[in-house]
Amino acid sequence: MNVIGIVGWKNSGKTTLASALIRELSGRGLTVNSIKHAHHLVDVDQPGTDSYKHREAGAREVILAGGQRFAIMHELRGAEEPTLDELLARLGPCDWVVVEGFKTHSHPKIEVHRKQSSHTPLYPEADDIIAVAADYAADFSGPVFDVNDVPAIADFILSPENHDRYNQQRQSDETPS
Repeated sequence: MNVIGIVGWKNSGKTTLASALIRELSGRGLTVNSIKHAHHLVDVDQPGTDSYKHREAGAREVILAGGQRFAIMHELRGAEEPTLDELLARLGPCDWVVVEGFKTHSHPKIEVHRKQSSHTPLYPEADDIIAVAADYAADFSGPVFDVNDVPAIADFILSPENHDRYNQQRQSDETPS
């Protein structure tokens, strides 16, 4: 499983790029999963539904299954938020995982940054940002892509050079300290 992260400040276009990248990679015949980190309270289940009542009654996990999809809702019930590695371990087999958020985890990332942003870019302080997608000529020392050039971004992450870099990063993450 290969992992590429999409990071950036709020309203920078992370979701737009992540969705477009998922569409592009899937269109190339690859199996793609995704993980989206949210900093706010998230509830995909609505009050009053049967599955909501199951969770409210105390179930730690509820699977809502139908003919087109299923969802697993897991209540933390005071436990720590799972790490990205723990979440990745729960995913089914795939070629790629596109991760939106989790900017402090050590997986390879592409930063989305806008010229009009009031925030400075993340890349000067983050060694794991391997490229920047921007609407201007960012002064990043690596590749800088037009934020709308999704095929070029996909070509970049699929290149063997970056796959090797990813494998080296994962090995160093797994080396005991």
